[in-house]
Amino acid sequence: MATSKEMTAGRALPLIFNFTMPLLMGNLLQQTYSLVDAAIVGRFLGINALASVGASTSVVFLILGFCNGCCGGFGIPVAQKFGARDYSTMRRYVSVSLQLAAVMSVVIALVTSILCDDILLMMRTPDNIFQGAYYYLLVTFIGVPFTFFYNLLSSIIRALGDSKTPFWFLLLSTVLNIILDLFCILVLGWGVAGAAIATVISQGVSAGLCYWYMMRRFTILRGTPDERKFDGALARRLMYIGVPMGLQFSITAIGSIMLQSANNALGTACVAAFTAAMRIKMFFMCPLESLGIAMATYTGQNYGAGKPERIWMGVKASALMMIIYWVFTFCVLMLGARAFALLFVEASEFEILKDTELFLHISVSFFPVLGVLCILRYTIQGAGYTNLAMLSGVSEMIARVLVSLYAVPAFGYLAVCFGDPTAWIAAVLFLIPAFIFVYRRLLHLRLRHDTSL
Repeated sequence: MATSKEMTAGRALPLIFNFTMPLLMGNLLQQTYSLVDAAIVGRFLGINALASVGASTSVVFLILGFCNGCCGGFGIPVAQKFGARDYSTMRRYVSVSLQLAAVMSVVIALVTSILCDDILLMMRTPDNIFQGAYYYLLVTFIGVPFTFFYNLLSSIIRALGDSKTPFWFLLLSTVLNIILDLFCILVLGWGVAGAAIATVISQGVSAGLCYWYMMRRFTILRGTPDERKFDGALARRLMYIGVPMGLQFSITAIGSIMLQSANNALGTACVAAFTAAMRIKMFFMCPLESLGIAMATYTGQNYGAGKPERIWMGVKASALMMIIYWVFTFCVLMLGARAFALLFVEASEFEILKDTELFLHISVSFFPVLGVLCILRYTIQGAGYTNLAMLSGVSEMIARVLVSLYAVPAFGYLAVCFGDPTAWIAAVLFLIPAFIFVYRRLLHLRLRHDTSL
């Protein structure tokens, strides 16, 4: 039988590291989806097709980011009740979250599919890549329920301290994605839409396997019929935590859409360079994101167990791991950025290679800021203060909008490269005092609880 794991006792660093590693591998595999899509499209279908995929990247992040944020939020009460060993309420949260996911994912898929054309027009997508971008976006939105359920089920399993199980299913679906990519594009000739179809099918397989395994193998999740009934109070609690987390991603994505719209206006070559650079950057960001997600579960369990002092221990341990990783990544991308760019375009595309390399060099220089952002934001979320985390997303959005409106018209592609680092700095300037507030509040609540005893 699959086992859950508590992180409420023992040294923080090995606990977080061991939890993060399978999670990291899973995130790397998810980014492999994007890398494989972009690499195959760029190599076999050409620069315009690659730009078609990239032209809608920030819109995909807007919608899928909201879904993934909600899923992460739904997992927080599960982690808190698991840490408190209130297993009956934990199972009720799991059941209600699945019911909410079914309704929300279908509604989101319908609305976004209908609005695809308007979205791309609003983003000033170039005419020569419009059709490809439309079909890629449409298929991706139709597959929202698959993505929603995979991320929700993974979040629930992680809340129980198991970060390994989702990885194995994702590994299988990644291999399937590569096979289907090549089949849909090279054999069936479905072009850009074929890449999106391959990804959606792969996500669906991963979601189905996660659900089957979770319900059959995690005995702690087996409840009574009463525990599986819809509960309005628990649904409101889930929405109170999950929706702000989803909105945080969406608000952040609004700034990204503004930045990408400004970049789209610079021409197809800049769009292609931006697409390749973003895929590479997202791949190397995975360890930072994984550390953050691990801190959300770690914080949730220790919050539920009434051990706030362990949360600060976890933040320090995560920060140390982040710095070590950044030193390694800085060396790799400073020396090998152009080699990674060659995965997407031919060596003759000098302008695209140069722009991709510039974007990556600037981004990796600011990875320590991003690392602090991920650790503090997810820690605050794990403690249940998701509204504060959402406000950090507002800071990011404002920074990206200002860069898009004022810096890009003046400085061109160079300003695009500084768009994300500027947003990270703005978010961290908000998150540091926010974390201090949350941590002091948790210590105060702990002291008051101890005094009452």
